[in-house]
Amino acid sequence: MQLHPVGIIGTGKYVPERVLTNKDLEQMVETNDEWIVTRTGMRERRIAAPEQATSDLAYEASLVALKAAGLTAEDIDLIIVATITPDMFFPSTACLLQEKLGARKAAAFDLSAACSGFIYGLATASNMIATGMYKHVLVVGAECLSRITDYTDRNTCILFGDGAGAVVLGQVPEGRGFQSFELGADGSGGELLRVCGGGSRMPSSAESIEGKQHFIYMAGNEVYKFAVRIMGNAAEEALRKAGIDKKDIDLLVPHQANIRIIQSALNRLDLPQEKCMINLDKYGNVSAASIPIALAEAVEQNRVNEGDRIVLVGFGGGLTWGASVLVW
Repeated sequence: MQLHPVGIIGTGKYVPERVLTNKDLEQMVETNDEWIVTRTGMRERRIAAPEQATSDLAYEASLVALKAAGLTAEDIDLIIVATITPDMFFPSTACLLQEKLGARKAAAFDLSAACSGFIYGLATASNMIATGMYKHVLVVGAECLSRITDYTDRNTCILFGDGAGAVVLGQVPEGRGFQSFELGADGSGGELLRVCGGGSRMPSSAESIEGKQHFIYMAGNEVYKFAVRIMGNAAEEALRKAGIDKKDIDLLVPHQANIRIIQSALNRLDLPQEKCMINLDKYGNVSAASIPIALAEAVEQNRVNEGDRIVLVGFGGGLTWGASVLVW
């Protein structure tokens, strides 16, 4: 079977209007702006309005991506939404998005790999297009993390925000598009980053709510050590598979979890910071939406040019990780 080259033909992003600054957080928990900036690099994050759900954010980002690709919703064959904050258990957020867009021809499903979800989604969609199964796939990373964040826990509430990023995948000329993917998981680390309440293991109850089991729990130090190691490993493995040297990277688009983790990856890849897209100071950690928002913003800022070699890399709960090399 001859495989078709696949790439990104349109990008889009959407972030809610409300801004939650470090100064705002100082009024909510025992913390301060200097402490947050020094340890995370974050200054503000966006918070969805009460009437907004994940599918609403995904819808806005998808409209921008479709316009950039020069397509309509009718042209989309499949919708993949990577999220850990779906509107509801079922139907999937992807099905809700399909209805909002009017993408009547599209199959649709959600994908759960936490902050690595967008790259998992890209790998899935890319293979489906490469084999000829589909022509155009919409991949969205969208989150309302504010809904599962405990704003009395100063260790986690400073980190997370809401938003959505979307891309349209399609066939591209030879030599362009995705050159490699590296995906991985280590379920033994699942207890380090999780939301316990609401599933079949711990159904929602008065006790689970009182015990704050529906909020994000993170063993910060352990996750940090994992992230520092895996970001570089995953990026290097994706580069090896693509046959591209790290000195030839034009832009690194990492998961926006912590400025120190990003700097560690830059050191591992011998890259200067100007070759990295960083926007966590504005949006915080938006989980599966983090990388597509950063990529869309890089495109908006004309930091992505035809023929550029781009590395996308992230890690998340599961524990999971993913990286991809593409030629724009």
